[in-house]
Amino acid sequence: MSKPTDLLQGTLDLLILRVLELQPLHGWGIAQRLRQISRDVLQVRQGTLYPALHRLERQGWIRARWDDSENNRRAKYYSLTRDGRRYLESEQENWERLSVAINLVLGTAGE
Repeated sequence: MSKPTDLLQGTLDLLILRVLELQPLHGWGIAQRLRQISRDVLQVRQGTLYPALHRLERQGWIRARWDDSENNRRAKYYSLTRDGRRYLESEQENWERLSVAINLVLGTAGE
């Protein structure tokens, strides 16, 4: 099994927004979903996740509300805003261009 991978700040923001595009989740749920989708490669620590959530909320890309969780505990649920959805779309396009460029360099660097 490979070791967990640390994420750059902007990358984590993009991944959080993508997860929240699907459905509102609380912090633990976001971390679990990222871990699940990435097949245990991306394991986001609370000390990294919650500052990112607060930053995204301050920027107006997500909103938070208190509600009961699956186990009847109060939890803060995060959801994507309209501005967050627009930002996500533009950043996904940027990420795709950047990924192609990086793969080109990695694939041809030894030639």
